[in-house]
Amino acid sequence: MPTWFCSREWFCHVGKFDEGGKGVPEDLLFFYEHIRKGGGVFRVDQCLLQYRYHPQAATHSVLEETIWNHRVRFLEDRALKHWTSFTIWNAGKQGRKLYRSLSPANQKKVAAFCDVDENKIVKGFYTYQESKERRKPQIPIQHFRDATPPFIICVKLDLTGGGFEENLATLDLKEGLDYHHFN
Repeated sequence: MPTWFCSREWFCHVGKFDEGGKGVPEDLLFFYEHIRKGGGVFRVDQCLLQYRYHPQAATHSVLEETIWNHRVRFLEDRALKHWTSFTIWNAGKQGRKLYRSLSPANQKKVAAFCDVDENKIVKGFYTYQESKERRKPQIPIQHFRDATPPFIICVKLDLTGGGFEENLATLDLKEGLDYHHFN
């Protein structure tokens, strides 16, 4: 586990790794169970170990789509089940992908997408063409200042030269209550 560690006592409390075989993200599943059981996360800003990958490492057998699906289900279980509606912050590729990955019940909770890109905002809405519904869902696209929390943020941090972080700070929101990062 190259990015986090815990005591043996806590490990035994959380339970064993899912040894389902090739393609199972056992460390991610263990981490989610750790969170479900009340475990915390603390950042340590120094290198404590060195991890080496090799071409035969099991980590390469885990599909990106598998990880994505586990992340979406965890988000739905931990945050979205408590919200009656929410806004997806990013009307671009990642935000639309998240919307399409949500359960139908959670798709219905999406009040809007928000963004800063005027081209997306002027368009006015996103139409979910792949929907099985006869009338395709159309989700409004708003400027972030006009959007209503809570937010699921699908913007990668540190890629906007601080612009995103400044925009978020202007809203005076509390992480974990008013928004969750999903990037």
